[in-house]
Amino acid sequence: MSDVLYAVDGSIARITLNRPEARNAFSDAMIKGITESLDEAEFDPEVRVVVIRGEGSAFCAGGDLKAMREHSGMFSGDPVELRQRYLRGMQTLPRRFDSFEKPTIAQINGAAIGAGLGLALMCDLRVSAERAKFGSTFAKVGLIPGDGGAYLLTRTVGFSKALELILTARVIDAEAALKIDMVHEVVADDQLQSRVDALASEIAALPPKAVRMAKTALYRSVNRDLESALHITAALQGLIQSTQEHEDAVETLLNSIHSRKES
Repeated sequence: MSDVLYAVDGSIARITLNRPEARNAFSDAMIKGITESLDEAEFDPEVRVVVIRGEGSAFCAGGDLKAMREHSGMFSGDPVELRQRYLRGMQTLPRRFDSFEKPTIAQINGAAIGAGLGLALMCDLRVSAERAKFGSTFAKVGLIPGDGGAYLLTRTVGFSKALELILTARVIDAEAALKIDMVHEVVADDQLQSRVDALASEIAALPPKAVRMAKTALYRSVNRDLESALHITAALQGLIQSTQEHEDAVETLLNSIHSRKES
C-alpha cells in the first residue's frame, strides 16, 4: 500500500498521507511520494489548487518514533550520513513547496506535530478541524526542527511566539493556533472536508496564471526591501498583463458590470 495517495477531481488535486496506523508519521517513501505528487500537479494544466490531507485520525505526527529508536531509515548512519539524509530527504519538502507555484491548502483533520506541523506550515493556507492539535515538539525527543520548521514557524507566527513554542515544546489546540495565525480557519470536525472543498473551489475559479503569479509575488517580496519588491511585481505584472487570460477576465468583468446596469 502506498504511503501517499494522489487524486485529481476537476481542478483540485488531493495528496493524502496514507500511514494511518502510524498517525501518518514520515517515512522515506512518504517524502518521495509527496514530492512526486507535487511534480505531477505542477505540470498538469487542469490542476489549479492542491490539498494536503491525512488519512485516519491525524494529519501528520512528524518523525516515526520507532524508526528513531531503531536508528533505521532516515534516522540511520553516522553524523555525516545523517546530515546528507536530511539534505536529500526531509529537507527536499520545504524546498519543493517553496518552488511550487500553485496554491496549496493543508486540510488538518488531527494532530500536526513536529515535522507534521512543518508540513502544514509549508502550505499556503491551513484549515483546521476543532479536534486538531499543533506542536513543535522536537525538544521532547532531544532534537531540533531539522525539517525547516524553525524558519517556517517564525515566518508564520513571528520570532517571539516561535521561540516560545519551540523552547517549551508545547502542544496547543486549534483555537489557540487560530489566535496566533498558525491556521487561517477552524471549523467543526464534520465540516472540514466541505470547507476545504469550498475554499479550493473559490481559488480555482479565479484566473490561474494570475493566482500563480500573485503567490510568487507575495513570497518573493516578503523579506525584501520595497524597491526590490516593486521590481519583482513590475516584471510579473508585465508578463500577466500580456496574456489572453487577462484580456478575457477584463472582458468578463466589463460585461458583468454592463449587465447589472441594464437590469
